[in-house]
Amino acid sequence: MRPSSMAKDGARRLPALGTALLLSLGLFAPAAHAATTAAAPAGQPPAPAASAGKAAPRAIPVPKSPDTPKDARPLASDPQARATAPTAGSSVGAAPAARALTAACDVSAFTGKSGAALVQQVEAAGLDCVNSLFTLTGNDAKGAFNEAQMVTVANALRDTAATYPGDNSTSAGQLVLFLRAGYYVQWNNADAVGPYGAGLKTAIRGALDAFYAAPHSKDVTDANGATLAEAVTLIDSARENARYTGVVKRLLNDYTGSWPTAMTSAVANTETVIERGFELPEFVSALQADPAFATTVSSFVTRNSAVINGGDVVTRVGIQLGNLVAHDALRAQGRPVLKDLINRYPLVGATGPLTMNLLWFTENKDSGNCSYYGTCDVPAKLVPLVLTVDHTCNANLRVRAQDMTAQQLADTCASLVNQDAFFHKVVKDNGAVPGDNNTSLEVVVFDDYYNYSLYAWEMYKIAVDNGGMYEEGDPAKAGNQARFIAHEASWLRPSFQIWNLNHEYTHYLDGRYDMYGDFEAGMTTPTIWWVEGLAEYVSYSYRAAHYDDAVAQAAKGTYALSTLFDTTYDNADSTRIYNWGYLSVRYMLQSHPQDVAALLAKYRAGDWNGARTLLKTTIGTRYDADFAAWLKQCGADACGSLPTDQAPLCTAADVRQYDKNCRRDDVAATTGNYAYSFLYLPAGVRQLTVTTSGGTGNADLYYNGGAWATTGSYLAKSTNSGNWETLTITNPPSGWVYFSLFGQQGFGGVTVTTTYN
Repeated sequence: MRPSSMAKDGARRLPALGTALLLSLGLFAPAAHAATTAAAPAGQPPAPAASAGKAAPRAIPVPKSPDTPKDARPLASDPQARATAPTAGSSVGAAPAARALTAACDVSAFTGKSGAALVQQVEAAGLDCVNSLFTLTGNDAKGAFNEAQMVTVANALRDTAATYPGDNSTSAGQLVLFLRAGYYVQWNNADAVGPYGAGLKTAIRGALDAFYAAPHSKDVTDANGATLAEAVTLIDSARENARYTGVVKRLLNDYTGSWPTAMTSAVANTETVIERGFELPEFVSALQADPAFATTVSSFVTRNSAVINGGDVVTRVGIQLGNLVAHDALRAQGRPVLKDLINRYPLVGATGPLTMNLLWFTENKDSGNCSYYGTCDVPAKLVPLVLTVDHTCNANLRVRAQDMTAQQLADTCASLVNQDAFFHKVVKDNGAVPGDNNTSLEVVVFDDYYNYSLYAWEMYKIAVDNGGMYEEGDPAKAGNQARFIAHEASWLRPSFQIWNLNHEYTHYLDGRYDMYGDFEAGMTTPTIWWVEGLAEYVSYSYRAAHYDDAVAQAAKGTYALSTLFDTTYDNADSTRIYNWGYLSVRYMLQSHPQDVAALLAKYRAGDWNGARTLLKTTIGTRYDADFAAWLKQCGADACGSLPTDQAPLCTAADVRQYDKNCRRDDVAATTGNYAYSFLYLPAGVRQLTVTTSGGTGNADLYYNGGAWATTGSYLAKSTNSGNWETLTITNPPSGWVYFSLFGQQGFGGVTVTTTYN
C-alpha cells in the first residue's frame, strides 16, 4: 500500500494495517513542508530554519487500529463512511411475510421465471428470501435482474400500489426489496446484468409515483414504516433523488420524536437520498430551484432538537446540510442555515457531532469564511471545553486529556519519563542536537477514536483519518511546542491504554537527540529505516513486548539490508516500513553498533549525504549475507538479546587473546583458514560463553579446551550459516583454552565476545 494524499499541508499518510497492532505500534508518514536553510558559519552545519509565518511541522499521522470499534455517530471527515453505492440489503431488517410462505428460497425460482410467473414468485417469497438476492452474481444476477425482469416487477409494484393498504398484506414490501436488490446487484455487476435504460426509468417512476400517491403510504405506523423505509431507499437505488425531493420534505416536515421505530427508519433513510443526491446534477438543480428544501431540513433539526444525542436521525440528516456549501449553485442557500445551526447548539456534548460536522463543511468546502460563520475562534475555544484535564508530569512533559483518572495520569507520566533513560542508553547521545528547542512535549489524549476524529482536526488543524498525530513543529523556533495528539484505545477497556504512546514518544526523543533540524531536513536522504525502525525497536524493547509480526516477517527473508536502507514512505508499504524497519535497526544495533554510532554522528550534524555514503558505499551490501542468516534465526524466534551496552574492547596486545568480558571487532580470515583465539580461565569458572556476530562471509566457531581448535580437533562447535554463532561451555578447565573461527567462506568485520562466570 502506498501513501495517499492528505488534506493537511501536503502531508502523506499510510492507511491502517489489516492485522492487529500492539499499543505502541505507529504507522505513519511525514508531512511535506519545504524549509529554507540559512547560511551557517564555516565548518558548522546549517541552522534549522524557521518557516515564514508558521512553524514547519514534523507531522506524522498514525493509522487506526483494526480493532477500533465503529461508532454509530457520523463523521463528515471520514470518506469511508459516505455512501458511494446503492444501499445493500434491507435497511430495516427483513420482517416475516404477512402471508404464509409458499415457496422455498431457491435462486432458480427467480432466474427461471419471467412475466406474471416472476411477479407471483416474488410476492410469494418471504422478505428474508428476497433480501438474500442482494448477493447474486454472474448468470444468476443476469437471470434475476436483467432490465426486462426489473421492468416487470416495477410495473407490478405500480399496480399493487394503487390499492396499497399501509401494510405488507399485498406483498408490496417484497416487490420494493426485489427492485432494490436489482439496482444493487447491477451496480456491482454491470457486465453480467447488462445496462438499465429508459424502459426501466419509466417503469420505476411509475411504481414510485403510484406508491407515494397511495394514501396509506403516509400512515404513521410500524406496518407502513417497514415498507416505506425500503421505498425511500429505492428512490436512491434508482437514482431518482431529484424527482422525489417532495417526498423527503414531506417526511421531514411531518416527523416528530414520537414516531414508531419503522417510521423513524424511513426518515433516517432520507439521509442517503440527500447525501447521494448531491452527486447528481439534476438533484442540485432541483434544490437550486427550491430553496424551501434547505429550510425544511433546518426546521426538521431545530424542531426535533430534543432527540439529539449524537447518533440520532436528526443529527444524521441535519449534517447533510453541509453539502449545500460544497456546491457553488447552493452555497448562498447553505451559508445562513449552517451559520444558524453551528451557533445555535453547543460544540460539545450531545450536539457536538452535529455542530462539529457542519463546521467541517464550512472549513473544508467553504474555506476562508470563518468570519461570516463566527467560528474563527473555535479552535481556541475547544481546547478547554474538550480537554478538561491538564496535568504536568514534569517541566518537560504535560498531559492534556478529555478524561483520565489520577492513576492513569501517573502511569502515563511514569511510562514516558522512564523511557528517557532507556532511549539514551540505546542511542548514546551527548545531549540535544544543535539548535533544537523542543525542550517539552505536550501529550493530548482524547477519550476514544471518535472524539479524536470529531475535534482534533479543528483544534490542531490535522487530518484525522488515522490513529493519532505527532507534530514536531519547527524545533529552531523558541517556544515551539512539540505535541503528540492521541486517543485512548477504547477497545481494550477496562484496561487503560493510549494508542501508540511509546512509539510516538520515541519520535520526539529521536527528533531532539538524533536528527538535526526539522523533519524535512531529515528527509533529504532516505532515513525512514532508522526513524521508524528505532521507534519500533525502543517501544517493543522498553516494554519487553514480543513483536510477533516482525518475527513472522523475518522468517520470510524478503529484504536485503542494503535494500532497507533505501526505504521511504513513498516506495514502501507499512510492513516494510515498520516490521522491516524494526528488524534492520535491531540487527545493526546488535551486530554493528560502531556503524550505528558513526551514522548517528552524521545525522546529528545534519550531514545527510555523509550518512548516505556510509550506508550505501562504506557498508553497501557487505552485511547482506549476515543479515539474511540472522533473519533465519530471528524467524525461528532466536533474534538474540537486545543489549544496550556492548562488552568493552579487549586490551591484550596479542589480538588473539581475550579476557573475562571483552570483545574484538573486525575479526577476519580467508576461505579455508582460521582466526585463532585463546583466553585464560581461573579456577572455578562455571560457564564460558563465546559469541560471534556481524560482518560478512560465513565463519564457523570451534572450541577445543587446552589445544588449538580446528575443524578436525574440537570439543564443541557452532556452524550456522552466516556469522551468528554461540558456544556455551559448562565447567571448562582452568588455564588457557582455545577457540577458532574457520572460514567456511571468507569472512570479515566479525565481532567476537567472550564472557564467563
